[in-house]
Amino acid sequence: MLTRELLVRLPKAELHVHLDSALRPETMVELARAAKFSLPTTDPDALRRFMRVDDAGSLEDYLARFEYTIPLLQTPDGIERVAYEMVEDAARDGLRYLEVRYCPRLSTRGGLTMAEALEAELRGLARGERDFGVITRVINCSLRHYAPDVSLEIARLSVAFRDRGVVGFDLAGGEAGRPPGVHEAAFDAAANGCIGITIHAGEAAGAASIAEAVHRCHADRIGHGTRLYEDPVLRDYIRDRRLLIETNITSNVQTRAVARAEAHPVRGYFDAGLAVTLCTDGWLMAGVTLSDEYWLAHTALGFTRGEIDRMILDGFANAFLPWPERQALLGRVREELAELR
Repeated sequence: MLTRELLVRLPKAELHVHLDSALRPETMVELARAAKFSLPTTDPDALRRFMRVDDAGSLEDYLARFEYTIPLLQTPDGIERVAYEMVEDAARDGLRYLEVRYCPRLSTRGGLTMAEALEAELRGLARGERDFGVITRVINCSLRHYAPDVSLEIARLSVAFRDRGVVGFDLAGGEAGRPPGVHEAAFDAAANGCIGITIHAGEAAGAASIAEAVHRCHADRIGHGTRLYEDPVLRDYIRDRRLLIETNITSNVQTRAVARAEAHPVRGYFDAGLAVTLCTDGWLMAGVTLSDEYWLAHTALGFTRGEIDRMILDGFANAFLPWPERQALLGRVREELAELR
């Protein structure tokens, strides 16, 4: 029988989680004290409840909560600590592979350069990888409201760090009215630099946003992809090319992309043969672990153990790792999943 405890034991890959949405409340309190930043409360349990976004009316409302975490990521020590603790928390939840996404420009408010912020993140992840055995990589994000030249700068930084742990480039932020093609030059630079491309699309805008991400911006994977059902032809195109959908059930409910978990289209995508894997978006704001998301998929959408294994394997198969490393990791994961049957 499938249980929550078994799901924690299953080896998992987290491909879509944001650094600035994964802080521990206890760490927030300490970092805020050092930065002289005022939080709504200094009680960790109360802060955890506050940071979980259950009251948003839109994606923009959801993103507003990040103004309580970004000010705490303005020093190398703070960034490194949060990254390190993410790996520890990932190991506790049975993750074997973790891609952390963050916009390094968000950490330049206090004088850091983007490269310095990125180096601190990579140090924390590398230390966590050594201590906890979770393979970690970085996806750099730009934000939709940035000028295209800023996105291009972030893409070039990502390519420059390609051999130091950065494996991808992403575009995040408020999606409605901000098509990804505006940042086409950045995506061209990322593609020419031979790093992975994943794009937030179809969360707060329709299937046309996903189409532009794929056809104009070289997307190898789609973040969210919630409204892909609006275009069955595009859905089948993405299915046939095995472009992975990074699915975030809880987050999509929070941002009102779907009305409730039971209505999430991932069930239909899976049944239609698309490559999908579950992700959290952010452990703090969503208030869930990756195991929680798989449990929700089981209880709300009827995913069986075999179907969950397939989503897990699709995650590892589409990691932004070199193919030989992915093959070796997939082999180990298949063995672990078989042993836990």
